[in-house]
Amino acid sequence: MKLQTIVLSATVLLSTTIGTAFAQFQNAEKAIDYRQSALTVMATHFGRIGAVVKGEAPYNKEDVAKNAAIVAMMSTLPWQAFGPGTEGGKAKADVWSDNAKFKSAAEKLQLATIDLNKAAQSGDLDSIKKAFGATGQACKACHDDFKKK
Repeated sequence: MKLQTIVLSATVLLSTTIGTAFAQFQNAEKAIDYRQSALTVMATHFGRIGAVVKGEAPYNKEDVAKNAAIVAMMSTLPWQAFGPGTEGGKAKADVWSDNAKFKSAAEKLQLATIDLNKAAQSGDLDSIKKAFGATGQACKACHDDFKKK
């Protein structure tokens, strides 16, 4: 429960500071490195949960809960590095030309990761599997629309 409060607090804090965060990057390359690093960490921990969901790794409630908390927290980070002047990397131009759709996709992912974290903290493997699937769909939808192949 304490971990959920921390993740929720971090989400609120980060969402209120996003507007000023763009100035923190010295150049587009720094922003690209930042967002790709955040997404890589998120994907790594999501993959660890995926191994459990797919039956490739044994279910350990504590490990899944820790990984889900990291995924939820990391899902709040990369978006600040998609500001004006940060074009490039693996992101399609649509990130900037259809920014409202991109922001909506980012919000859907963040909400899905919160649900995944709640399920993981509960320890109910069936709920975890369901939330994992929904989170994976949110990831895929964003990749399909906004990531270069």
